Amino acid sequence: MVIADSAGLVLAAGAGSRYGMPKILVPGWLERAVASLRDGGCSAVRVVTGAARPDLPTGATELHCAGWQRGVGASLRTGLRAVGPGAERVVVHVVDCPDVGPDVVAAAGDQLARAVFEGRPGHPVVLPQAHLAPLLASLTDDDGAGPYLRKHDHLVVECADLATGQDIDTPPAPVTGRPTHPVRRPVPGTEKGDDRLA
Repeated sequence: MVIADSAGLVLAAGAGSRYGMPKILVPGWLERAVASLRDGGCSAVRVVTGAARPDLPTGATELHCAGWQRGVGASLRTGLRAVGPGAERVVVHVVDCPDVGPDVVAAAGDQLARAVFEGRPGHPVVLPQAHLAPLLASLTDDDGAGPYLRKHDHLVVECADLATGQDIDTPPAPVTGRPTHPVRRPVPGTEKGDDRLA
């Protein structure tokens, strides 16, 4: 169900130095993040870009953070300043949690809340309108909404039954070496020439 005046915000500005490329460019991740917010109830979805500015999925709008190098707080500030005034709530997501789907977004609700996964803080984070100005006033470049949430009562929504919520910082390890094949050896007691697998 779409919630009127509910803005989805995808933070995707980083260079992805540990991953080896901006994670906004990893095939499928941006599309998944945008779809999760849209299908999870957000009436509009905006993407904060920085190190890379690819074409966005249909229906998403770009918010470019010129100072993206300063940190996640700079990206969040750019997003909240742009979407905050007209939104009853902002749902903040990140591009590098590709297994978080719309069911997680919907479960987060419409109060000040954060999704957790087996107790580990994750995304999305739900920010009602009343919290946007004080959060903006408290943001530093190095941190996102975490410090603010730790100082304010908020819902902790356990979502481990829906996703791992794992943020992916490094690419999959490459597969090396030759494919292995089963070794055929005689089975004791078989006749000579019988090459059944042992």
